[in-house]
Amino acid sequence: MATALWIANVEVTDAEAYALYAKGAGPAIAAHGGVFLARGGRHVQLEGRDRSRNVVARFPSLEAAVACYNSAEYQAALDNARGASVRDLVVVEESE
Repeated sequence: MATALWIANVEVTDAEAYALYAKGAGPAIAAHGGVFLARGGRHVQLEGRDRSRNVVARFPSLEAAVACYNSAEYQAALDNARGASVRDLVVVEESE
């Protein structure tokens, strides 16, 4: 089974509330086998919409990433990001 990348492009509008999201999201992601590869580091926007924060996590499978997103733990954390950020999130299966 191919691994999958969870890729988020984020503009934080309320740092305090978003910090609560990050505090809860990290453990939820880890519980589903997710490992952070990039988390807000330097970046160069070559095309499209630039957002100040980019996050990439690898999951054991596309299904594990989607299960994480739909989990009660992640959704509870995500409640803190709603209204505190503008986000795009995609999960893409890696090539084998």
